[in-house]
Amino acid sequence: MWSKKAVAEQFRLLFDIVRWLPICASVGIMAGSASAFLLISLTFATDIREAHKWLILLLAPAGLAVGLLYRYLGSSVEAGNNLIFEETHDPKAVIPLRMTPLILLGTFITHLFGGSAGREGTAIQTGASLADRLTKLLRLNDKDRRILLMSGISAGFASVFGTPLAGAVFGIEVLAIGRISYDAIAPCFLAAFVGDLVTRAWGVQHTVYRVSSVPPMSVLGVLSAIAAGAIFGLTAMAFAKSIHTVSHFVKDKITFAPMRPFIGGIVVTVATLAVGTTKYIGLGIPTILASFNTTLPSYDFAAKFLFTVATLGTGFKGGEVTPLFYIGSTLGNALSHILPLPPSLLAGMGFVAIFAGAANTPIASTLMAMELFGAEAGAFAGIACVMSYLFSGHSGIYRAQRVDHDKHQALTSAEKQR
Repeated sequence: MWSKKAVAEQFRLLFDIVRWLPICASVGIMAGSASAFLLISLTFATDIREAHKWLILLLAPAGLAVGLLYRYLGSSVEAGNNLIFEETHDPKAVIPLRMTPLILLGTFITHLFGGSAGREGTAIQTGASLADRLTKLLRLNDKDRRILLMSGISAGFASVFGTPLAGAVFGIEVLAIGRISYDAIAPCFLAAFVGDLVTRAWGVQHTVYRVSSVPPMSVLGVLSAIAAGAIFGLTAMAFAKSIHTVSHFVKDKITFAPMRPFIGGIVVTVATLAVGTTKYIGLGIPTILASFNTTLPSYDFAAKFLFTVATLGTGFKGGEVTPLFYIGSTLGNALSHILPLPPSLLAGMGFVAIFAGAANTPIASTLMAMELFGAEAGAFAGIACVMSYLFSGHSGIYRAQRVDHDKHQALTSAEKQR
């Protein structure tokens, strides 16, 4: 027989879930619709740019325009993802609605004129800022608002990549290293799946990545995955530190903020003309797909690394994750020359593992691998994600991400001995 206390607890749980259902559905609808608009607009921008490559010559003035736009209309939301994370950690003020149109426009301009950027940052910002519209409407307290913002993060991530499981876990894993916020698990899952369904309902098709060859799991395979994961983690750490270093440098040397993306635009344009190809700008989806199917130049990952650091480090808008997919998949493709695993599998492993290290989200990244590539490839990718997470250090692409616990007890012991 159940006690009265146990029955009461189940009813409170049921009431809470019922209460969050319409809230999460609303968050998912808003985030999924925003992601659909984003994906459609970026496809349009990419098609226009590739048909009129001379637009790359206008990247610098486009960067200046975005800089001026944020200086005079968006100074309160310029921190982007870090503002979202800070508000989730310590709720202070409702995120201004202007974040959504500004980041959508800024990202579109970046891609139209040839910046090397992604889209996850945009999806997170639109998902969370739109979700925050419900804070005052529903008179949510700080605890509920925190869960609401996490749901917006999950819905945005899930809908922009078509990976609801990964998106749901990303929202509860990304905020702090060493801590997962299980109090938000149900709302994040609900919002992530609704967001993904809504994006698909708008007729948006996500890119399909296929790992064509997966060997049986073996001791050699595990050791190879560990080695690859360590390399991916070191690369992720270098990427995060490079973006932060460039950002700090340009802020220190260029006091007028709108001039930073102007200078960055000149650098990217000159570099694009120098290499004679546009494969290192924009999202780079064709090259990512090619990394799963053919042998690519071993330097592709390094070129994309530099183009992305120059773009995002100087203040262009977008995200880091799709460029990380590019860097990881092409690096994995290159590692097939020295590791006894198929190039397609290593590309898939790198695709998610560098993201795991740079964002410090090994669980979400492993789930993404399983959603995109299947369980067998996901097992190898999971090993690489964990190793990448460990070897990437405590730095990451999100400055507002907190360190709740060290990644490994060996690191804690080392700190105590100092």
